[in-house]
Amino acid sequence: QVQLVESGGGLVQAGGSLRLSCVASGRIFSINHMAWHRQAPGKQRELVATITSGGSTNHADSVKGRFTISRDNAKNTVYLQMNSLKPEDTAVYLCNADLQYYSGDDVLRENDYWGQGTQVTVSS
Repeated sequence: QVQLVESGGGLVQAGGSLRLSCVASGRIFSINHMAWHRQAPGKQRELVATITSGGSTNHADSVKGRFTISRDNAKNTVYLQMNSLKPEDTAVYLCNADLQYYSGDDVLRENDYWGQGTQVTVSS
């Protein structure tokens, strides 16, 4: 089956940088949009950035100029480069992908998948 796995999270001081990765695996035919979301304790999930299959991007106002989303279609991977991190960026970061894949009965299907998340903690 299809699986999304994030990596790259950790503990960093304010002003530091981290690069998150999310790899999609399975019988994938194509990946449409990909995105990064984040969820802090007690807060609603927030859309951080999106990228289309053609590479068009959008970033939330709260991260513009600091975070950059990118993707490597050959590797089925989406990245989030996070610079100038702030304590308020502390959250679990989750990737999301809308993709087409072959099911067990070899039927081409489309669905939306989420990873399990990676923790990012920014200390002041």
